[in-house]
Amino acid sequence: MGIKAVGKLRCPSSVAAAARSSLKLWMLRATTTVLLWTCVVQFTAVGNTWTWGPRVLKGWPSCRTAREAAAVTTTTRLAMPEPVVEKAPLPPKRIYRNNGYLMVSCNGGLNQMRAAICDMVVIARSLNVTLIVPELDKTSFWNDPSEFQDIFDVEHFVISLRDEVRILRELPPRIQRRVGLGKFHSMPPISWSDISYYHKQILPLIRKYKVLHLNRTDARLANNGLPLDVQRLRCRVNYSALKFTSQIEELGRRVIRMLRQNGPFLVLHLRYEMDMLAFSGCTQGCTPKETEELTRMRYAYPWWKEKVINSFVKRKDGLCPLTPEEVALVLKALDIDKSMQIYIAAGEIYGGKRRMASLTSAYPNVVRKETLLEPSDLMFFQNHSSQMAALDYLVSLESDIFVPTYDGNMAKVVEGHRRYMGFKKTILLDRKLIVELVDQYTSGSLRWDEFASLIKAVHSNRMGSATTRAAIPDRPKEEDYFYANPQECLQGPNMLQTL
Repeated sequence: MGIKAVGKLRCPSSVAAAARSSLKLWMLRATTTVLLWTCVVQFTAVGNTWTWGPRVLKGWPSCRTAREAAAVTTTTRLAMPEPVVEKAPLPPKRIYRNNGYLMVSCNGGLNQMRAAICDMVVIARSLNVTLIVPELDKTSFWNDPSEFQDIFDVEHFVISLRDEVRILRELPPRIQRRVGLGKFHSMPPISWSDISYYHKQILPLIRKYKVLHLNRTDARLANNGLPLDVQRLRCRVNYSALKFTSQIEELGRRVIRMLRQNGPFLVLHLRYEMDMLAFSGCTQGCTPKETEELTRMRYAYPWWKEKVINSFVKRKDGLCPLTPEEVALVLKALDIDKSMQIYIAAGEIYGGKRRMASLTSAYPNVVRKETLLEPSDLMFFQNHSSQMAALDYLVSLESDIFVPTYDGNMAKVVEGHRRYMGFKKTILLDRKLIVELVDQYTSGSLRWDEFASLIKAVHSNRMGSATTRAAIPDRPKEEDYFYANPQECLQGPNMLQTL
């Protein structure tokens, strides 16, 4: 019985073989499962960007090193497409019957041309014509070869105004052939004209010739007496459509950041360059040799009509740009802090360090774009005065205080733009009174405290606040300039009018 009992406990060989086979199969399945799960874990560790992976696996440790995982993740991210940024919807095209094509050639410096461009857009809109992107002046004293697209964002200019006027970069080929055959009309429009002049005199010419070329386009539209929609369109072009190129904008922002890092700053539009003095005939503080040089320069340019100029009389009448020495006294009298950064928005000052000594002594932190930036930063702007002026324009807009020393085009246009930005502080100097007080102070007939008190009193209401633009119906050249005070586009001292 014992032997039989033992025999019953032994497994048959076939059963033992089957058991061993089953065990091997189980171990193979277990090993395969482990391997599969390991692979899944690896794939999950490679990219958390795989949204289909099992949530339970997220965060499981990977067999890769942290550096390898980071490298894989970075590669995966770089391979992914950039997120799509939705562009603002384009304004709908204005549908109108085209009366013809308007070509314009602007004259003067940057801001003179800027205002002219605004006027020409308004005129094209009013006459229902197609405007060709304006041609900029290349023959003036500055001899700047810049095209419109070198200074302004031409695509933005064209697209942003498409609901008002059709603007083309160039004439269509068929119309170009007409112009090539001389089938067009060219003329300068009459200065300070209202819209009725363009409807009565200009529109018939466009219908007759199909293409009209207007040259010398500065100051060709009146300051006052125009419909409200016309005035507001001038503002829309100036403050919205005319954007500088990205290269100019980026460099301007960089200069502004550099200035802001050191606190508040004042922009001094110091019009004391050689060409300004030669044109105006103002020689206060110049040596006899410098006076002779400036006179020769004035005679060399036939379009500078004034020849014999009495500098003494002109200065007494307040018609000369203030000298650096006069500006230093005025800033001190207005209690401008000695540590304030003074950014010079201008070209090369005539007389150099000698003429700037009084100003730099009173205000040690005098800077300019050439001292803030590396020569390589300005390399592409050299010999392009309008592009350099565009940089100064951007910095002038953002300054805590803007002080122009002469009422030229930049001073006026920046003044108006700062009003539009919320009546930012702009000190409008009374040059006639200033030179009188300066002469009394330097001669000893006026004490410093009296001089400073009078300067403050005179300029207390000349800080760029809200005011009504003066209109002189029969003397448009003497009335306040629209772009210096676009009151139709403003609403209250601290509010902007929506255009």
